[in-house]
Amino acid sequence: MSGSRPPPPRRSRFPASVSPSSPASAPSRAQVLRPQRPVEQAAQDAARSVAPSGMGLDSEAVRRRMVQRLEQGGLRCEPVLRALAQVPRHQFVDSALAAQAYEDTSLPIGLGQTISKPSVVGRMLSLLHDGVRARELGHLGKALEIGTGCGYQAAVLCLLARQVVSIERLAPLHEQARQRLDPWRGHGLMLIWGDGRLGHAPSAPYDSMVAAAGGDEVPPAWLEQLAVGGRLVAPVHSETHGGHMLLVVDRHEGGYTRTLHEPVHFVPLKSGAQ
Repeated sequence: MSGSRPPPPRRSRFPASVSPSSPASAPSRAQVLRPQRPVEQAAQDAARSVAPSGMGLDSEAVRRRMVQRLEQGGLRCEPVLRALAQVPRHQFVDSALAAQAYEDTSLPIGLGQTISKPSVVGRMLSLLHDGVRARELGHLGKALEIGTGCGYQAAVLCLLARQVVSIERLAPLHEQARQRLDPWRGHGLMLIWGDGRLGHAPSAPYDSMVAAAGGDEVPPAWLEQLAVGGRLVAPVHSETHGGHMLLVVDRHEGGYTRTLHEPVHFVPLKSGAQ
C-alpha cells in the first residue's frame, strides 16, 4: 500500500487558538492568546518538536510494513489503512523514541500522556467509518476529536474527514500539536485549547466523534453535539472488566444506541484546561 507525504510546512499558523479564561473554565471564543511558559520549558518543547529524520523513517516502505502488520492483525478498513500509510508517525513522537514509532506500541509524549498504538487508532477510526452517516457520505464528514495529544490521530483524521475539530486541555501539548500539524492546516483542521468534556458547540453537529481519554460515562455535551446518523467512539470505564472498553454510540431519530466492544487502555478523561 502506498501513499504520499504531506506537503512541507510553511510559516503561516492556524487561524485561532481558543483559550479558556481560567484552567477550569469552558473555552472562550472571544479570547485568542497563547499560554505563557518558562523560557527553559519553551526551549525543551521546541527541541522535542523537531521532526526526526534519517534511520530510514522517512521511507514509505516503513509505513507500508506497519500497515501490513495491522492488516495481519485483523484491520480491514481500506480508507483507514490508506490514511495510516500516509502519515509519518515518527514526526509526532520524541526524537529519542523515533526508532519505535512504527511498532504497535503506545509511547509517552509528556505530561503523563501517550500516543496510542497504531492498532488502536486504526480500530477506533474503522468503527467510525462503519457508522450510518459515514457510510452514506463515504467519509467521516465533520469530525470532533477529544484529546489532540501529539496530533497523530488528528493528522490521520484529516485524510478521512472533510473537517476536523480537535480539542486538547493541556496547553504544552496543544502548542506542540500546532507545530507538528502545521503541514495539515489546509485539510480543514481546527485546533482548540479547552475543556474536551464540553465538546465544541460552535461547530456542531458532528458526523463523527472520537475520544482519546476515558471516563465513567460519555459527557452529555458529546451526545448533544452528535448529528443524527452520526457515530461516537470512546473508551469508558467498565466495572465488569475493571478497566476501559471501547463504546460505540449511534444517534438516530429516536435516541441513541450503545454497543460495547473490546477492552482498551487510555488515560483518564479530566475536566478543565491547563
